[in-house]
Amino acid sequence: MIQELRKKSHERMQTAIDALKKKFGAVRTGRASLSLLDGLAVDYYGTITPIQQVASLSIPDSRQILIQPWEQKIIPEIEKAIMKSDLGLTPMNDGKVIRINIPALTEERRKQLVKVVKKEAEDAKVAVRNIRREINEELKKLEKEEHISEDQIKKEHDEVQKITDSFIKKIEELLEHKEKEIMEV
Repeated sequence: MIQELRKKSHERMQTAIDALKKKFGAVRTGRASLSLLDGLAVDYYGTITPIQQVASLSIPDSRQILIQPWEQKIIPEIEKAIMKSDLGLTPMNDGKVIRINIPALTEERRKQLVKVVKKEAEDAKVAVRNIRREINEELKKLEKEEHISEDQIKKEHDEVQKITDSFIKKIEELLEHKEKEIMEV
Protein backbone atom coordinates (compact mmCIF):
# COMPACT_ATOMS: atom_id res chain seq x y z
CA MET A 1 0.00 0.00 0.00
CA ILE A 2 2.79 2.40 0.91
CA GLN A 3 4.61 1.64 -2.36
CA GLU A 4 1.41 2.53 -4.23
CA LEU A 5 1.22 5.87 -2.44
CA ARG A 6 4.84 6.60 -3.30
CA LYS A 7 4.24 5.73 -6.94
CA LYS A 8 1.04 7.77 -7.00
CA SER A 9 2.81 10.83 -5.56
CA HIS A 10 5.60 10.52 -8.12
CA GLU A 11 3.16 10.22 -11.05
CA ARG A 12 1.02 13.16 -9.91
CA MET A 13 4.05 15.37 -9.36
CA GLN A 14 5.37 14.42 -12.81
CA THR A 15 2.01 15.47 -14.24
CA ALA A 16 2.48 18.90 -12.63
CA ILE A 17 5.94 19.17 -14.24
CA ASP A 18 4.54 18.14 -17.64
CA ALA A 19 1.80 20.77 -17.36
CA LEU A 20 4.41 23.41 -16.50
CA LYS A 21 6.53 22.43 -19.52
CA LYS A 22 3.48 22.78 -21.75
CA LYS A 23 2.70 26.23 -20.31
CA PHE A 24 6.32 27.30 -20.73
CA GLY A 25 6.23 26.12 -24.34
CA ALA A 26 3.36 28.47 -25.08
CA VAL A 27 5.26 31.52 -23.81
CA ARG A 28 6.70 33.52 -26.68
CA THR A 29 10.43 34.08 -26.50
CA GLY A 30 11.12 35.99 -29.70
CA ARG A 31 11.97 32.74 -31.47
CA ALA A 32 9.69 30.73 -33.68
CA SER A 33 8.31 27.64 -31.98
CA LEU A 34 5.52 25.36 -33.12
CA SER A 35 4.39 25.03 -29.50
CA LEU A 36 3.07 28.61 -29.83
CA LEU A 37 0.31 27.16 -31.99
CA ASP A 38 -0.60 24.35 -29.56
CA GLY A 39 -4.21 24.70 -28.61
CA LEU A 40 -5.03 26.75 -31.70
CA ALA A 41 -8.13 25.34 -33.37
CA VAL A 42 -9.72 26.07 -36.74
CA ASP A 43 -13.33 25.80 -37.90
CA TYR A 44 -12.99 23.02 -40.48
CA TYR A 45 -16.31 22.28 -42.19
CA GLY A 46 -18.20 23.16 -39.02
CA THR A 47 -15.91 21.15 -36.71
CA ILE A 48 -13.38 22.78 -34.42
CA THR A 49 -10.12 21.04 -35.37
CA PRO A 50 -6.55 21.52 -34.09
CA ILE A 51 -4.44 23.40 -36.63
CA GLN A 52 -1.96 20.50 -36.77
CA GLN A 53 -4.72 18.35 -38.32
CA VAL A 54 -5.49 20.71 -41.22
CA ALA A 55 -2.03 21.95 -42.20
CA SER A 56 1.64 21.15 -42.01
CA LEU A 57 3.62 23.45 -39.75
CA SER A 58 7.30 24.27 -40.12
CA ILE A 59 9.94 26.77 -39.07
CA PRO A 60 11.91 27.98 -42.12
CA ASP A 61 14.06 30.29 -39.96
CA SER A 62 14.33 31.31 -36.31
CA ARG A 63 11.78 34.11 -36.55
CA GLN A 64 9.12 32.64 -38.82
CA ILE A 65 6.46 29.94 -38.76
CA LEU A 66 5.17 28.54 -42.04
CA ILE A 67 1.67 27.04 -42.20
CA GLN A 68 0.86 25.04 -45.30
CA PRO A 69 -2.86 24.12 -45.32
CA TRP A 70 -3.86 20.91 -47.03
CA GLU A 71 -6.78 22.77 -48.62
CA GLN A 72 -6.49 26.36 -49.88
CA LYS A 73 -10.06 27.24 -48.90
CA ILE A 74 -9.23 26.87 -45.20
CA ILE A 75 -6.62 29.70 -45.27
CA PRO A 76 -9.12 32.39 -44.13
CA GLU A 77 -10.23 30.17 -41.22
CA ILE A 78 -6.62 29.65 -40.11
CA GLU A 79 -5.96 33.40 -40.31
CA LYS A 80 -9.10 34.10 -38.32
CA ALA A 81 -8.07 31.61 -35.61
CA ILE A 82 -4.60 33.19 -35.33
CA MET A 83 -6.04 36.70 -35.10
CA LYS A 84 -8.59 35.65 -32.44
CA SER A 85 -5.91 33.97 -30.32
CA ASP A 86 -4.07 35.95 -27.65
CA LEU A 87 -0.72 35.31 -29.33
CA GLY A 88 -0.43 38.84 -30.69
CA LEU A 89 0.81 37.54 -34.05
CA THR A 90 -0.21 38.68 -37.53
CA PRO A 91 -0.55 36.06 -40.27
CA MET A 92 0.35 36.87 -43.88
CA ASN A 93 -0.79 34.67 -46.74
CA ASP A 94 0.25 34.48 -50.36
CA GLY A 95 -2.68 32.31 -51.46
CA LYS A 96 -0.89 29.03 -50.81
CA VAL A 97 0.82 29.32 -47.42
CA ILE A 98 0.54 31.44 -44.30
CA ARG A 99 3.65 33.00 -42.82
CA ILE A 100 3.85 34.28 -39.28
CA ASN A 101 6.79 36.52 -38.49
CA ILE A 102 7.77 36.47 -34.82
CA PRO A 103 8.77 40.00 -33.79
CA ALA A 104 11.68 40.56 -31.45
CA LEU A 105 10.61 41.19 -27.87
CA THR A 106 11.19 44.52 -26.17
CA GLU A 107 13.06 44.60 -22.85
CA GLU A 108 9.83 45.54 -21.05
CA ARG A 109 7.92 42.64 -22.64
CA ARG A 110 10.74 40.23 -21.70
CA LYS A 111 10.46 41.31 -18.06
CA GLN A 112 6.68 40.82 -18.17
CA LEU A 113 7.14 37.33 -19.60
CA VAL A 114 9.66 36.47 -16.87
CA LYS A 115 7.03 37.47 -14.28
CA VAL A 116 4.50 35.24 -16.04
CA VAL A 117 6.79 32.21 -16.06
CA LYS A 118 7.76 32.80 -12.42
CA LYS A 119 4.08 32.76 -11.50
CA GLU A 120 3.53 29.56 -13.51
CA ALA A 121 6.51 27.96 -11.76
CA GLU A 122 5.18 29.01 -8.36
CA ASP A 123 1.78 27.53 -9.24
CA ALA A 124 3.50 24.26 -10.15
CA LYS A 125 5.38 24.28 -6.82
CA VAL A 126 2.10 24.80 -4.98
CA ALA A 127 0.57 21.89 -6.91
CA VAL A 128 3.51 19.64 -5.94
CA ARG A 129 3.23 20.70 -2.29
CA ASN A 130 -0.52 20.02 -2.33
CA ILE A 131 0.17 16.53 -3.65
CA ARG A 132 2.68 16.03 -0.81
CA ARG A 133 0.07 17.15 1.73
CA GLU A 134 -2.57 14.79 0.30
CA ILE A 135 -0.15 11.85 0.34
CA ASN A 136 0.84 12.63 3.94
CA GLU A 137 -2.84 12.72 4.92
CA GLU A 138 -3.34 9.32 3.31
CA LEU A 139 -0.33 8.02 5.25
CA LYS A 140 -1.87 9.27 8.52
CA LYS A 141 -5.10 7.54 7.59
CA LEU A 142 -3.17 4.32 6.98
CA GLU A 143 -1.50 4.66 10.36
CA LYS A 144 -4.89 4.88 12.09
CA GLU A 145 -6.57 2.11 10.09
CA GLU A 146 -3.85 -0.48 9.66
CA HIS A 147 -1.80 0.24 12.74
CA ILE A 148 1.43 0.88 10.84
CA SER A 149 4.20 1.87 13.22
CA GLU A 150 5.01 5.50 13.82
CA ASP A 151 8.59 4.88 12.74
CA GLN A 152 7.46 3.53 9.39
CA ILE A 153 5.09 6.47 8.87
CA LYS A 154 7.89 8.91 9.80
CA LYS A 155 10.18 7.19 7.28
CA GLU A 156 7.50 7.47 4.58
CA HIS A 157 6.90 11.16 5.36
CA ASP A 158 10.65 11.70 4.89
CA GLU A 159 10.56 9.78 1.60
CA VAL A 160 7.61 11.83 0.31
CA GLN A 161 9.53 14.98 1.30
CA LYS A 162 12.57 13.80 -0.71
CA ILE A 163 10.36 13.20 -3.75
CA THR A 164 8.78 16.63 -3.30
CA ASP A 165 12.19 18.31 -3.00
CA SER A 166 13.40 16.65 -6.20
CA PHE A 167 10.36 17.89 -8.12
CA ILE A 168 10.68 21.42 -6.70
CA LYS A 169 14.31 21.37 -7.86
CA LYS A 170 13.18 20.30 -11.37
CA ILE A 171 10.69 23.18 -11.45
CA GLU A 172 13.40 25.65 -10.45
CA GLU A 173 15.72 24.30 -13.18
CA LEU A 174 12.95 24.63 -15.78
CA LEU A 175 12.27 28.18 -14.62
CA GLU A 176 15.94 29.14 -14.77
CA HIS A 177 16.24 27.75 -18.30
CA LYS A 178 13.08 29.54 -19.48
CA GLU A 179 14.19 32.86 -17.93
CA LYS A 180 17.50 32.66 -19.82
CA GLU A 181 15.64 31.83 -23.02
CA ILE A 182 13.31 34.82 -22.60
CA MET A 183 16.04 37.30 -21.69
CA GLU A 184 18.30 36.18 -24.55
CA VAL A 185 18.38 38.89 -27.22
